[in-house]
Amino acid sequence: MAQAYCAPSLALLGLEPVRAVLEYIGAWTMDRRALPAGDGHPVVLFPGLASDQTCLAPLREFCQELGYEASDWGRGFNTGPPGDVEAWVGELAREVADAAERRGRRISLVGWSLGGLYAREIARLVPHSVRQVITLGSPFAADGDATNVGWLCRMLGGLPARIAPELAQRLPRTPPVPTTSVYSRSDGVVAWQACVEPCDHRQAQNIEVEASHVGLVWSSRVWSVVADRLAQPEGRWRLFGEPAKPMRSASRASAAGVAALATAQLSAKAGRLAA
Repeated sequence: MAQAYCAPSLALLGLEPVRAVLEYIGAWTMDRRALPAGDGHPVVLFPGLASDQTCLAPLREFCQELGYEASDWGRGFNTGPPGDVEAWVGELAREVADAAERRGRRISLVGWSLGGLYAREIARLVPHSVRQVITLGSPFAADGDATNVGWLCRMLGGLPARIAPELAQRLPRTPPVPTTSVYSRSDGVVAWQACVEPCDHRQAQNIEVEASHVGLVWSSRVWSVVADRLAQPEGRWRLFGEPAKPMRSASRASAAGVAALATAQLSAKAGRLAA
């Protein structure tokens, strides 16, 4: 169930624009040569509240550069769920399911802030169509009091600051697909505690980065995490930073080598005895 956390300080909120600009510059100057190449599977990106495809463009282009079929959600400006939230999220889920069927491949969902809440719910509704979920500063574990969104919304013209109660009841539950939550303790918009799964387990993980809330979609550190997560083979997802398990064929080859060495040693010993 959602918890009550204090929103970040206004000092952190005030630093958001400057930090975001610096993070934007840093992302475009990062060394990308060591990042894993993509396998071409589809990736859909969901914007945060009061943002659109323009804000997501750098991250979308980054994913395309890696080799993924990346696109934004196709609905323009994110003003929050209009009307019946269940019907609206259900429509988003059907769009993802239809896209996965057309492509013949499951889709990775990347959601920033409020967009991450959509991604989690879509994965819960159509898990057979979703390969994994990656959220960036998404406050799925708390109510609206854990954010500075209300203050920002009033400046933007009164957009809704809170999600529907029925959706808030479900969001803290981990989706039934591999899930990564990226968060920053210096987030100036949402309380970082609201972006954290209760505990890491074999199919969900929290990854802390140093970034502003706005800069989460531009941070070079976040881009490195996203590249690593998207590169996880389907059906063989592992925790970030966990060494890959050796392939079974390699294990057999190793065992064969040991057996051959033992045979050679026995033959040599037998030869010496015969002599």
